[in-house]
Amino acid sequence: MAIVKLIILFYSMVMLIGCALITPGPGIGKPVNWSDLKGWQNDKHAETWTSLLRSCEKLQELPEWKALCQVADSYDNPTDQQAKMFYEEWFIPYPVYAIGGTRKGLITGYYEPLLFGSLEETERFRFAVYQRPQDLLTIDLSDVYPELKGKRVRGRLDGTTVVSYYNRATLDSNPELLNGNELVWVDDPVALFFLHVQGSGRVQLPDGTILGIGYADQNGHPYKSIGRELIDMGELDQEDVNLFSIRQWLRDNPGQVKTLFERNPSYVFFTTRTAPEEGPYGSLNVPLVAERAIAVDRSVIPLGLPVWLETTVPGSKEPYRRLVLAQDTGGAIKGHVRADLFWGQGPQAERMAGLMKEEGRLFVLKPKAQ
Repeated sequence: MAIVKLIILFYSMVMLIGCALITPGPGIGKPVNWSDLKGWQNDKHAETWTSLLRSCEKLQELPEWKALCQVADSYDNPTDQQAKMFYEEWFIPYPVYAIGGTRKGLITGYYEPLLFGSLEETERFRFAVYQRPQDLLTIDLSDVYPELKGKRVRGRLDGTTVVSYYNRATLDSNPELLNGNELVWVDDPVALFFLHVQGSGRVQLPDGTILGIGYADQNGHPYKSIGRELIDMGELDQEDVNLFSIRQWLRDNPGQVKTLFERNPSYVFFTTRTAPEEGPYGSLNVPLVAERAIAVDRSVIPLGLPVWLETTVPGSKEPYRRLVLAQDTGGAIKGHVRADLFWGQGPQAERMAGLMKEEGRLFVLKPKAQ
């Protein structure tokens, strides 16, 4: 019996080692067939064309992009079939794996909120949206430490020493630190906080004019989700946390709002954009198209690439599968199989983005070697 047990143990160890050897590591895997992309045949591929051309604006000088961008630019309003055939001719799909070899990850959503504000401070409009302050330093050490490429540290000078920039609690308690950097004034501190979370928005002025504002910079402190903070505080259950449940908690607990907000030390600065009717500019510095752009972890998925997204419609089990472009990043968007879908503007976009917390899979489309 002892020998039998040893044999069973030996084969069990062999099987475990074998599984470990064949488990894909985290990141972009080996190429697959187009038939592995569920729903690929049924998407409206032409809807991505504007986004693709915008990626080309930034990537067309790269050797692997030059020819395909020239061909893409030659199309005049391609049909869905023409667009699909173009992607199949010029790109190869690759699955994305998380740690442990799983293909599944978290898909969330964001949108562009509408706030009400004024270019002058008034009794009603007294909460400032700030532009990037001049004393905010951006430090890039990649020329000395190549491993830090793409990673920038923010700080400020204290004498001759660079120290971390002020966190949210300090800035909220000492608004004089940002005097002279007011971009616009709004009437709702909760809406202002969520503007920081979303990264862009529109502000309706008293005369009805819409002012588009977008991300300019950030104070260098890590983003912390107040939803996660409420879970850790025992105030909300994880499965119930979304934009609307958080808002309700804030309404029910006005005396704790400031303290909760300060648990997120990250602080965002904004700039105006000339065409508020366009989508906000993402990290690729191109306007985003609703439901055709995602924010990703750029250390996993390079910006500009097409990505096949497989997930479900928020609040239902209905499949949601479509081609999107990786054109943005976000402080909370970290991980291998992780994406944040841009839903656009308006009440429906707010609802979808506010509810979206779905399981999903990603396929990265890389240009074929020319």
